[in-house]
Amino acid sequence: MPNEWDLSILYSGFDDPALKSDLNELDSLIADAKKLAADAETFPHRDLIRAYLALSEKLSLLSSKLYEFASLRFSTNTGDSEAASLTGLLMSKLSDTAASDAKLHGLIAGFPDLDELIDTEFSEFAYLLRSIRRDSRYLLDDAREELFARMNISGASAWEDLQSSLTSSVKAKYRGEDIPLSAVRNLAYDPDPAVRKDAFEAELACYAPIREAVAFSLNSIKLQTITECGIRGYDSPLDKALKNSRMKRETLDALISAMEEYLPKFWKYLRAKAKALGHEDGLPWYDLFAPMGKSDRTFTIDEAKETLISFFTPFDADLAAMIRRAFEENWIDFWPREGKVGGAFDAGIPTACQSRVLTNFSGSFSDVITLAHELGHAFHDQQVFSHSILNQDYTMPVAETASTFNEVIANNAARAMAETKEEKINLLESELMDACQIICDIYSRYLFETSVFEHRPEEFMNADRLCELMLDAQKKAYGDGLDPDCLHPYMWLCKGHYYSGGLSFYNFPYAFGGLFARGLYAKYKAEGQAFVPLYKKLLHATSVNDVEDAALIAGIDLTDKAFWEAGLASIAEEIDELCALLA
Repeated sequence: MPNEWDLSILYSGFDDPALKSDLNELDSLIADAKKLAADAETFPHRDLIRAYLALSEKLSLLSSKLYEFASLRFSTNTGDSEAASLTGLLMSKLSDTAASDAKLHGLIAGFPDLDELIDTEFSEFAYLLRSIRRDSRYLLDDAREELFARMNISGASAWEDLQSSLTSSVKAKYRGEDIPLSAVRNLAYDPDPAVRKDAFEAELACYAPIREAVAFSLNSIKLQTITECGIRGYDSPLDKALKNSRMKRETLDALISAMEEYLPKFWKYLRAKAKALGHEDGLPWYDLFAPMGKSDRTFTIDEAKETLISFFTPFDADLAAMIRRAFEENWIDFWPREGKVGGAFDAGIPTACQSRVLTNFSGSFSDVITLAHELGHAFHDQQVFSHSILNQDYTMPVAETASTFNEVIANNAARAMAETKEEKINLLESELMDACQIICDIYSRYLFETSVFEHRPEEFMNADRLCELMLDAQKKAYGDGLDPDCLHPYMWLCKGHYYSGGLSFYNFPYAFGGLFARGLYAKYKAEGQAFVPLYKKLLHATSVNDVEDAALIAGIDLTDKAFWEAGLASIAEEIDELCALLA
């Protein structure tokens, strides 16, 4: 089975004649968009909306195909100059549509008969058109929209690329050998405590030559975000993140409040793990991901495939079949290598109704869970591909729902098959380790990013200052569960989630998705197979509803703190179970 993904569904390479043809077609569509905007006032309202939707659909399909090819090529080789050049070229071309989009959106938002037109002819695009009207208050005039789009190419997007390039190319000196950052970070899961500690020290040391450059990146991106939010009329970057997420502040407040209430329970888990590993003053960071119990097994790619199919077949045959396709049709790029970005992600490809998944697979059970997570995103993609491409985008909070739901299924299936106490400890602790990440670590990231936005208007934060803010956030989030003398001051540097001018606070969605998934899983256990069509309906609805309305499909009120507490209570029960097993 090939270890790298197949991108031929997009193009055979940068010399593919189809790519050149599509670039020419893109130019033609951009010219059509400009002409439509220039002539917009001469169109009857109905005809303008019809023309706008048809042209936008063509532009979105073509631009996504081109951009995904460049982006996916770059993610596996950040030294690929052709991929970087194509990305820059596409950004430059598409920035030409900013002014025309702004004008068309402004006109459509002002139509007094918009609701009537939606009801009589454009019901399929009701959410999109009403969102255009809702968001119109944050639009600028045509010239400034175009200026922002063009400046972003050499602004936030360039700083984002710098962080990605530096962290993917930097080498860690591990036991005399130079290895990629993603590889040394993977050693945090090694069963040998000496390996974990040496890898952690090698990781921290490797940041020294790039830390100030990445600090410049973060400062520049956050200042641009603050400036743009002020000009557009958002109350803050968090206000913009919530509006872009189609999520109420009441929902976030209920979520965060519930998390804060349950933090001591997670500290209890961390102290129990520390004690079991021989630490008296809390868990040192290098043992945060230490495996526990007995788990000598590693997985080949074929074994990972068969394991995942066995986990998900009882839930839904469609999901299991998609997982098989993903492995057998080369949707996945598995192994870490030089130049490849760290972490994992899923990218939907609407033109092919497929996805591509990047991981840095090393064969551990944790890597199998990562595959389950990313293939959950791919399953979510499958549910929205039946929409027009204009209706396929779902927001940050619900983006982590299907992925985390998959994790819950996989972890529960594995635990049900556990035959010994040591195996049960291993699986239960692995699940709690991940739960600790979406609660404690995500809370620390939320606190850190909040702090950066608070300080940036008056202060340039160098690397030392950013490390200080990160340590403060970790101490609040992890409490006495971690050794205060062995935290990770550079988590701001290695996490790409902070480095986007258009996407702030990509942290709380993980907690949202994790706890929302647990609530959905509880419904599945109570309702059985009758829940599965409802689950698919909910996923299908996430791209055409606010998050609260999508949740109501499953009878869930997201502004009710009690809902989030119920999910946390289920984790607390598992913490008590693990502590009893360890004792």
